[in-house]
Amino acid sequence: MANRTRKIVLRVPVTPEERELIRQKMALLHTRNFSAYARKMLIDGYVVHIDTTDIRAQTAELQKIGVNINQIARRLNSMGPLYTQDVADIKGALAQIWQLQRYILSSQR
Repeated sequence: MANRTRKIVLRVPVTPEERELIRQKMALLHTRNFSAYARKMLIDGYVVHIDTTDIRAQTAELQKIGVNINQIARRLNSMGPLYTQDVADIKGALAQIWQLQRYILSSQR
């Protein structure tokens, strides 16, 4: 306990029904950390849940595209000349990035 920044513990007795209601509300917010949930509710009175599914999917796709670009760069550094297919691959990867960006922006409106 020496490294904890929060040294005061609050306890709140609840009925089994109240506990189940709390669990259901936590499930709606996709959280399992009761301390964080309780602290947020006690201080602010509400919890904002942001769905980051699209952003996570975009991050995964960007990572794949980055790997492809790194493979092309490695090949260029080892071989020398730039091939038309390499340029087409890079342009295709960039087009995918822009498509993902447009999709996410349009879904946020």
